[in-house]
Formats: sequence, C-alpha cells, structure tokens
Amino acid sequence: MVNTSHIKPHMPVVCSEGGQFATVDHMESDGMIKLSRDKSGQHHYIPTAWVTSIDDKLHVDRPGDQAMREWSTSPTMPDRSKEDPTFTERVRSQQAPKADPELDPQRAARLRH
Repeated sequence: MVNTSHIKPHMPVVCSEGGQFATVDHMESDGMIKLSRDKSGQHHYIPTAWVTSIDDKLHVDRPGDQAMREWSTSPTMPDRSKEDPTFTERVRSQQAPKADPELDPQRAARLRH
C-alpha cells in the first residue's frame, strides 16, 4: 500500500505508460485525489487505489487515456460495476484485468512476468 501522505500539491500524475496526464491539486479526505483544473476549467478526481508508487511524481496503474475515461468530476467515483461486471472485484484487488492471450499475446506475456 502506498503512503498517501507523500501526495503533494502540484505533483505530476504519470500513467502506466510513463506520460503525464494530470497534476495533483490536493488530497481529498475520502481516499480521492483532486486533480488541477484541465484546459476547460474542470477539476477531476481519481481514487488512491490507482496509485502504484510515489516519488517526485504520482504513478498510476493505467494508461492515461483509460484514466481520463474513468476519472470523476466529483469526489465520489461513479458505480462502474453496471458497465463492467468485473470492475468491483478488480478495484477490491487493485489488479488490472487479465488479457486474453489470443487477443493480445504481448500483453498476456507481460502479465505473466
């Protein structure tokens, strides 16, 4: 588990592919991280469960485009379990979905290592 006290304002938020997709505004008290306003002036929130490590940056467990599809505009995350039946279990276990080796053999090989 990551020590969330190390999350600081203005810290870059980096996706699993290494690119920055946001900046921390501040830590919310309910296990959510408030991100700085985007180009349209909107704040977004991500759960601390996405955080894999913290150094001079905040690293999350998913690609930036996926994170931006799944982030929230309120401190409470929407219920995605209706869209994806495995979502709740993955969040609980903090694991990414398993790749189907027949559909993506390279990703499946990375998951096995």
